[in-house]
Amino acid sequence: MTPTFKSCLTAASLSLVTACATAATNEVVITEIAPDALPPSVPQAIAAERDGFTIEEVLRKVRDGRTYYDVEGELADGSDLEFDILMGADGSAEIVEIQRDLDWADIPTEVRDAALIASDGELPVRSIESVQTDGSVIYELFAEGQPADPAYEVRVHAGEVETLSERWIH
Repeated sequence: MTPTFKSCLTAASLSLVTACATAATNEVVITEIAPDALPPSVPQAIAAERDGFTIEEVLRKVRDGRTYYDVEGELADGSDLEFDILMGADGSAEIVEIQRDLDWADIPTEVRDAALIASDGELPVRSIESVQTDGSVIYELFAEGQPADPAYEVRVHAGEVETLSERWIH
């Protein structure tokens, strides 16, 4: 092998290894944990946002190098909520969205209109309203037979409605 060809082959191999090692995956590792096993910063963040919330179920999710806690529970009035909490490297807990299931009829008309266009007229079988920390609301809409991920999402922010072409980060 000539030195130049060998150098090029080595460089190409290293580039391929680096690309494979840093490529993002769609893999999500989900672990159910007991509410009393949460890091203390998680219930503290929730209490600061919604007093009187009772934690009922917790999932720890690791996705794209980020650790989230999906904390489901009930408010004092009996309504169900889910907090999605992103953990910082320092152990801090940041609420990135607050979710609740909604009936199709309770979704704003402009969101329903956008969703019907995105779905070619198919009604979703499940609808989730997800309030973000930037003031926007993401409506996650699920299709029949696809319970794991939304079939499409519609974002409302500053009065503008848009159907997202990529899944929302959280």
